[in-house]
Amino acid sequence: MADFDQPRNRKQQRAAARDTSKKADHLDQGTTGIKLAQPDRSGPKSKTLFELADERQALLDKGKPFAKQSRTDEPKEGDGDLANDPLGTFGDAVLYGSTLSMLHFTLDVLVYHQYRQDIEWREIFARTGTVLPILFFLVYVLHSEAASRFAIAKQIFYLVTAVVAGCYMVYIGNMYSYFAVLKRAPPVGTLWVWSVIEMRLAYALTSLAVVGGFLWWGGFTIL
Repeated sequence: MADFDQPRNRKQQRAAARDTSKKADHLDQGTTGIKLAQPDRSGPKSKTLFELADERQALLDKGKPFAKQSRTDEPKEGDGDLANDPLGTFGDAVLYGSTLSMLHFTLDVLVYHQYRQDIEWREIFARTGTVLPILFFLVYVLHSEAASRFAIAKQIFYLVTAVVAGCYMVYIGNMYSYFAVLKRAPPVGTLWVWSVIEMRLAYALTSLAVVGGFLWWGGFTIL
């Protein structure tokens, strides 16, 4: 009987091999230990991307743009130019203080040269050394974060300083020719230049217009 159960030709042998492989591939629950269950076909539990897109499109159709998310790195109102300053307060104080001190030094030398006086280098360096920390302190305070909250007040301060310094320079340059008086010109001229640089364009043009009007009203010259 055992001979009749065995396949007698190649066709029967191949058919028997296919039947054996199918039985081996079919694993029931008792063999694997994995519980068989149907997938959840109840649908998504939250909004789909298509639903979110439809809601956004409906808002656009109504003319209501999306709420703009606030960014923490954006400058706040009242910060002035502080947020756009790459050097920082201390760097500005060093840069402005050193540059304006060199301007003061140059004006001091020119005053000596104009009156054909022997240049007193020790006095000039001493005055420049005295002006440097004062300029550093002024720039540092007025470029600080606290001062940047009062942008309009700072511009008014620069405007008043520029008008007073400019008119004073015009007045002493035309009315006095004494060396002792014109030695005041370097610090006053340095303050004038600094205040004009710090002002916005409208304020700077206003200060120059006032000084020009004072020059014309008094019949003064700039030479």
